[in-house]
Amino acid sequence: MGKFVISKRTNGEFQFNLKAGNGQVILTSEGYSAKAGCENGIESVRKNSQDESNFDKKTAANGKFHFNLKAGNGQIIGSSQMYEAEAGRDNGINSVKENAPDATVEDETV
Repeated sequence: MGKFVISKRTNGEFQFNLKAGNGQVILTSEGYSAKAGCENGIESVRKNSQDESNFDKKTAANGKFHFNLKAGNGQIIGSSQMYEAEAGRDNGINSVKENAPDATVEDETV
């Protein structure tokens, strides 16, 4: 089962990572000035990850593949790592869909 891990960046902002059951990070959030915003971001991922149209598939200048998960308003709520192949990116999207709804939350800032 997946989990969201809330942590603090060196600049003091909060962020979360969604990790798959094997511990691999599959989605990373933007930075949030308040923990409440970070927690709202997690709920947004839970909700928006179930709609294929919210995943924006991208190819970087170096030829690697990645994706962004967007909310209904178009704002990016999470970004993936870089993948060598399109199939890896697509597997990452499927992993977010599978893990996000029931993922536990681990808060490393307390």
